[in-house]
Amino acid sequence: MFQAKAQFKFNGKCTASLHRWRGSFNFTDMSFWIRFLFVLVLGAALGGCTPSDQDEEKEPHYVLGQSRINAMDYQGAVEAFEESLEVNPHSAAAHYQLGMLYENQESDPAAAIYHYQQYLKYDPAAENADIIRQHIASCKQQLAADVLPLPSAPQAQQQLEKLVEQNRQLQQQVDSQQAALKQWSDWYSNQQATARAIPVVPQTPVVSQQPEYSVQTQQPVVTQQVVDTHMESPTPRPHTHVVEHGETAMAICRKFGIRLSELESANPTMNPTRIWPGEVLNIP
Repeated sequence: MFQAKAQFKFNGKCTASLHRWRGSFNFTDMSFWIRFLFVLVLGAALGGCTPSDQDEEKEPHYVLGQSRINAMDYQGAVEAFEESLEVNPHSAAAHYQLGMLYENQESDPAAAIYHYQQYLKYDPAAENADIIRQHIASCKQQLAADVLPLPSAPQAQQQLEKLVEQNRQLQQQVDSQQAALKQWSDWYSNQQATARAIPVVPQTPVVSQQPEYSVQTQQPVVTQQVVDTHMESPTPRPHTHVVEHGETAMAICRKFGIRLSELESANPTMNPTRIWPGEVLNIP
C-alpha cells in the first residue's frame, strides 16, 4: 500500500512535469540551428527512400540481363531488362542497357532513342550525358536515313548529269531512227512510182515474109514464119520483194533460190543483218 502511494505520487509528479514541459515547448521558439538540423535529418531520411544506382544494379532481373549480355544472348538480355523496368520503372541503369542493346544489337534506333532519353531523364547528372546525346543524334540520323534516304549534294549532281547524258543519247537514237525511217519511206515511194511508170509490153507473134524457092517451079514462095519477139523486147528489170515482218535476208535468199552475195549486189544499200518490214528489195 505504501509502495502504491509512493508510485502514484511519483507518477503524479512526472505527469505534472510533462505537462509543464509541453506547455513551455514551442516549435516557433526553436533556434535557427535546431531547425536547420531538423531539416537535415528529414532530408537524409527522405533521401534514403530513393534507390541508388547500386541498388538498381543489384535488382535480380538486371543482374540476369548482365549475365545474358556476357553470354551474347542479346534478345534474352532485352527481356530481362524490360522485366527489371517493370519492377522499377525509374531504373536509369536498365534504360541505359536497353538503349545500348537496341542501338547496337537489335538495330532499332527508335527504341534506342526512347531508352536513352529515359536514362537522361532519371539520371540527368550522369557523367556520360554528352556521349548519350551523341548516341541519340546518331540514332535519329539512322532513323531518318531508313525512312527517307536522301543523296548528298555531289551524288545528286552526278546522278543528274548522268540522267541528262542518257537523255541526250536516247534523243540522238530517236532522231537517227526517224531519219532512217524517212529515208526508207522515200526510197520505197520512189520504187513504187518507178514500177508504175514502166509500161507492160504484150508478147504478140509477128509474121515475117521471107522468100523461099521451090525446086519444081523455081518461083519464090511466100511463107509465114512466126517469130517470137520475146527476145527482141527490152530486157525487163528484176522483180522486187517487199520485206514482211519477221523475214531475214537469208530467208529471202532461200525463198527465191539465190545467194546472199547476189542479193547484196542487187541491193547495194541493204544491211543484210538488219532489214526492215516494208523495205523493197531487188531480186536478181
